[in-house]
Amino acid sequence: MEIKNQYSVFASFQRLANGSIDEAVRAAREHLDRNPEVPVLIFNNETGKQEDFDLSGSVEDAVARAVPRPKQGRGRPKLGVDCGEICLLPRHWAWLEAQPRSASATIRRLIDVARKSAGKQDRVRERIAVTDRFLWGMAGNLPGYEEASRALYAQNWADFSELTSAWPEDIRSHVDFLLKKYPAGQATE
Repeated sequence: MEIKNQYSVFASFQRLANGSIDEAVRAAREHLDRNPEVPVLIFNNETGKQEDFDLSGSVEDAVARAVPRPKQGRGRPKLGVDCGEICLLPRHWAWLEAQPRSASATIRRLIDVARKSAGKQDRVRERIAVTDRFLWGMAGNLPGYEEASRALYAQNWADFSELTSAWPEDIRSHVDFLLKKYPAGQATE
């Protein structure tokens, strides 16, 4: 699945852009050209983490540096698994030893099964963690951030909505976007 709005750009709690890496870097660079004294934050909507890009030089130079280059050579494939996603018990090790295929392929199949069997609640928790990482990056002067974070993790949506009602509109709309946009983020139903 391709995520079209993978990056968001904020300046002083105002969302400047929500789009591809090219659009995000372009919006950040243009904003810095107009207002160099106002800092710009770029967030990855998939992880909630703040990204650091070299925005010096022209817009085209900044975009060229930000776009990831394809890796050279094969390298070692990454499993891309959070440690909480799969737990190998002693019975799993016995099962692994009995497999005719290589251990890495067998572990990869175990991971695929664990991902498929992850319930809706796991996906909701993942989206909540992404949202909280975003809020942590923006939390500078947001009133009631700690209480809102607790309400978010408790999935107490009424309290969360009340606690965030005084926050800037762009921050609230982006939180809604993070919780609802992706199929895993149907948290506010």
